[in-house]
Amino acid sequence: MTQKLFLEDAALRECTARVVEHQPNGIVLDRTVFYARSGGQPGDTGTMRWEGGEAATGEALKGEDGTVLHPVAGELPPVGAEVTVALDWARRHRHMRMHTTMHLLCSLTPGIGVTGGQIGAEKSRLDFDLPEPPPKEWWQERLNALVAEDHPVSFSWIGEAELDANPGLVRTLSVQPPRTGGQVRLVRIGAGETPVDLQPCGGTHVARTGEIGRVTVLKLESKGRQNRRISIALED
Repeated sequence: MTQKLFLEDAALRECTARVVEHQPNGIVLDRTVFYARSGGQPGDTGTMRWEGGEAATGEALKGEDGTVLHPVAGELPPVGAEVTVALDWARRHRHMRMHTTMHLLCSLTPGIGVTGGQIGAEKSRLDFDLPEPPPKEWWQERLNALVAEDHPVSFSWIGEAELDANPGLVRTLSVQPPRTGGQVRLVRIGAGETPVDLQPCGGTHVARTGEIGRVTVLKLESKGRQNRRISIALED
């Protein structure tokens, strides 16, 4: 298993690691700051450096047994070599801002199931089982109010049994949260006993909602009898 440093600190931009093996779809390291594509969030890209070499790293992918694959074209660092992997931070940070915004969207629809979603650096979307949503101006006003309130974003871990005993924590209808070694990571927005949002998530997030900046709700679309899609963009 690759040690995923971003689960504990999403602000890390690079790290040193050791090459464990070469696979057809990428290099396996013993640890990484790269998030692997999953759950609607794209994988990270960046660079890999080692003694005598450097290469661009394509979008990180999920491998087997909890590994992260780092696609590298051309010359590869040898197995056992120490490398430094560095994120394309501008791209990652936009994904973090978008992802936290998606959780804020969820907080505006308590009890409503999420039927799909996709995070992008330029535009993101979230789909709800919501037959009659409010107009986009309603969403934009409330989203930006939550952003401006600058709520802290934190995480904690619970056991699988605790999650199974509280199924309402899971908002997604078709995708189950990742379970790592019998543990599930919860992302909390807001302080105190009544958070703005609390749900399982293995993705990367900003430290406070104020870090997101202003958000534009681009449009609302009907994608079926009850499925409604909300598309958003960051204003900078």
